[in-house]
Amino acid sequence: MDDVPREPANAREPGSRLDDAAVRERLTLLDGLLEQVERTPGPAAQAALDAVATLLEVYGEALARAAAHAARAPDVRDALTADELLAHLLVLHGVHPDPVERRARRALEALGPELATVGAEVELLGIDGGVATVAMRGEGGCGAAATKDAVAAAVRDALQAVAPELSEVRVDVAAKQTLVPVDSLLRGPATLGSAR
Repeated sequence: MDDVPREPANAREPGSRLDDAAVRERLTLLDGLLEQVERTPGPAAQAALDAVATLLEVYGEALARAAAHAARAPDVRDALTADELLAHLLVLHGVHPDPVERRARRALEALGPELATVGAEVELLGIDGGVATVAMRGEGGCGAAATKDAVAAAVRDALQAVAPELSEVRVDVAAKQTLVPVDSLLRGPATLGSAR
């Protein structure tokens, strides 16, 4: 287990808090350590994995109780679900108070400004049978296919992160209409006077 860098258990001051970057570092460290334990044969490794699973179960129950208490205080509930780490843990343990559609819409709203930089827009059309359908509109041009693929991947990643219960995320691509439809040319100009 020497190939995974570790921070000493006593590296933090008692009562100090981890910022988001430190949490991400710890999660990466944890992933590496768990992978090593999973690759290690024997009863000690199995006991370690069982201990982690039991700890997760107990923490999940604690989060469920906290979410139930927070449901009676909307401002606390909103603060819990707005915190990235807590929201992910609530989703992981299946106790997030928001329904999947609401979480999906929020994730797409959060992606909006980033997608706008590449001329893309997305809209959740609905969720049916565990399948989310998202409409994506964007400008054409050089590199449009690669951009659309990247946007579709970002949408899928964002939705699966907040709603792992989704079995699939379908992204329907439709280019923005930039030409005048032929049938509108045949109707002639619309004027206020012609409505009489």
